[in-house]
Amino acid sequence: MDEDQVVAAARAGDEGAFGVLFERYRGELRVHCYRMLGSFDEAEDLVQETFLRAWKNLDGFQARSTFRAWAYRIATNACLDFLDSRARRVLPYDLSAPTPPGPALPPRTDIPWLQPFPDRLAEPAAPSESRPDSVAVARETIELAFLAALQHLPPRQRAALILQDVLGWPARQTAALLESPVASVNSALQRARTTLREHLPERRADWANRPSGQERTVLRRYVDAMQRADLDALARLLAEEVRTAMPPWPMWLHGRDSVVAALTASWDSGYVGRLRMVPTGANRQPAVATYVQRTDAYHPFAISVLEIEDDRVTEITAFHDLGLFPAFGLPATLTDDFPDDPPSQHESTRDGGRS
Repeated sequence: MDEDQVVAAARAGDEGAFGVLFERYRGELRVHCYRMLGSFDEAEDLVQETFLRAWKNLDGFQARSTFRAWAYRIATNACLDFLDSRARRVLPYDLSAPTPPGPALPPRTDIPWLQPFPDRLAEPAAPSESRPDSVAVARETIELAFLAALQHLPPRQRAALILQDVLGWPARQTAALLESPVASVNSALQRARTTLREHLPERRADWANRPSGQERTVLRRYVDAMQRADLDALARLLAEEVRTAMPPWPMWLHGRDSVVAALTASWDSGYVGRLRMVPTGANRQPAVATYVQRTDAYHPFAISVLEIEDDRVTEITAFHDLGLFPAFGLPATLTDDFPDDPPSQHESTRDGGRS
């Protein structure tokens, strides 16, 4: 059945048809909610909320727009309702100046931390022939730096920018969704673009042109150096101005010397030879899942998202959020027979396309 037939069956009360219809857009709606919220966990909840609202109000769908546009309207409004009076999600870089190497500050579980997004659950980087209307998740619109910058926007400005500049909606359609005059939406969009530019890296224009093969090579060298606790090899991979953070710890480090000094202290505390890393992909960036040895197995420790430029690691954000491991399709534990160089999810992702 084509989509019109599936919609008709769903409106006639066929819950199975509605499930098929909604499942078609679940992936891109999850990405949309993630951009709005900065949280993978909350995005999952809001997609489910969108599903429930859509089913409850299906009689109100008059087919004056596509079902996809109607679902985006519901998802956006659900996110706006959720964001009302909630603090924006942040990374440690947003909170303070860099911290000199030394004793770690206590972790802060009271701060709403930004979360990474698993590449395995992102829509393909380009629409398929069977899904010509699917959204292409462009790398530059889901990278951590872009997500962190988005969180500086008030919710309605955030929605206007995502709908128009990321999804490519016309101003009139965006205004209708936000129930605001076109002039007001355009004004909000201009303010959002100005704020976004203030918080984005200067070299963002170069992002789409980075060779993925080069990144994979650097990632493998990084994994090898970390697992062997080879500080000299690691230092050669780090950019001079590298910065690192480890949410939920609120501090962050800036500069190769500071990062190497902090790693030296942590490895001297007993991590040498006890780390195993599995390449993965997050936010269309190279990433690794780190496990630490306890008794007879390796247990989840952190998911680190890397920024790599010109053969050097310029940023490492290590999310110590163990609840995210299942979403990345990662094993609950590793044993010694786990392959040293498993296929990386990042290797199968493709850059490009507008989202």
